[in-house]
Amino acid sequence: MKKPGKGRLAALDLTQTLKRKDYEKKLHKLQRKLTAIQQAYLFQGRAAVVVFEGWDAAGKGGAIRRIAGALDPRGCKVWPIGAPRDYFAERHYLARFWDKLPAKGAIAIFDRSWYGRVLVERVEGYAPEARWREAYAEINQFEAMLRADGARIVKIFFYISQEEQLRRFEDRMRDPLKRWKLSYEDFRNRAKWGDYVAAAEEMFARTEKAAPWTVLSSEDKLSGRIAAITAIVEELSRDVDLAPPPLDAALIETARDHLDLAPALVKSLAGRTE
Repeated sequence: MKKPGKGRLAALDLTQTLKRKDYEKKLHKLQRKLTAIQQAYLFQGRAAVVVFEGWDAAGKGGAIRRIAGALDPRGCKVWPIGAPRDYFAERHYLARFWDKLPAKGAIAIFDRSWYGRVLVERVEGYAPEARWREAYAEINQFEAMLRADGARIVKIFFYISQEEQLRRFEDRMRDPLKRWKLSYEDFRNRAKWGDYVAAAEEMFARTEKAAPWTVLSSEDKLSGRIAAITAIVEELSRDVDLAPPPLDAALIETARDHLDLAPALVKSLAGRTE
């Protein structure tokens, strides 16, 4: 199992595993917490930005599905980000992200992001060196503006070994419902593995002024998902009141008259009225 020689990726433990039974228990609890977080953000007018980066087939989509599955889609949007096309191809690389940022009370999840500038665009030569080097400061400023406007930012990076990535590529080719996830570029990128590792390490070092990176092993999908969702829950719930919002007194009175509610429940609800 090959690993990079130095840096945060090299320090990851790729042997961590999680049993399916334990995973299901942990996931259920975390999803309940996510639901409470979304409710709090909606009623308190908070916004959150969650960024997923990482190697191809590292499990970003699987983790995002488990997060989005716990949230009301009316207040959560998932943005899959690919190469810029048409209108945005000739504009500043950050331009296409402005209208994807969450409104107050909403959560935006990015499956890849503005970090493409200092990852794939750097390694594949799509951006001149002078442009991707200045992007570090631009990204820090961009995220600082989001923070200043009240948004919470969580940034997750999933790492897997070359051997595990190839195994997942094989799984995708064998499954007719997963083949669409695989592309020529996925194999092309493997030839520059070391360059991508170097780009990722520099990205971690230079883009944490406004929001830190959570760098995780996803060699085992289950443990990787739980670690990612745990990090998201911890950051989005930090110093946030997750208690349900108060209820209208008239609603409680009407519900008591029309529903078979235990007196104790009615009494507890009455204590949370506006």
